[in-house]
Amino acid sequence: MIGRNHPLYPQEVELRQRLLLGPVGFTMEMFEQEFPGVEDRFEHFVAVIEHPKGRRVIGCVCLLPHYPEQGTGKLMQMAVDPQRQGEGIGRAMVVELERRAFGELGLASLFCHSRADAVGFYRTLGWKIEGEEFMEAGVPHCRMVFTP
Repeated sequence: MIGRNHPLYPQEVELRQRLLLGPVGFTMEMFEQEFPGVEDRFEHFVAVIEHPKGRRVIGCVCLLPHYPEQGTGKLMQMAVDPQRQGEGIGRAMVVELERRAFGELGLASLFCHSRADAVGFYRTLGWKIEGEEFMEAGVPHCRMVFTP
């Protein structure tokens, strides 16, 4: 887990910008305007590899604890470098986020807005669809929930 002052934070932001925000016409600045204060409240989880040029962030996911109410958390902004997908990196990050949420923070449940094409990934981890598919940022999404 890292914070905004961590040396790897700029790499996390670049990955989110490249894979999540940019493709839907968003920038990090727009994200922070749309969701004021959220970036500071996030707990940032990153997957890192050792590279000859130094440590590289190849995956990230953010936890927004106690949102929208006490005891609930939202998983947001999950991305894995396309060259590293299928290696279990996303699974490992979600497991670590769940461990933190339930084991250390005492949350009772988690939810996320999963892109429709990622629903299968979350289902393999025990998450369940709640409600109907909806559009968010011009992309079909499903609300998914997880309780231990």
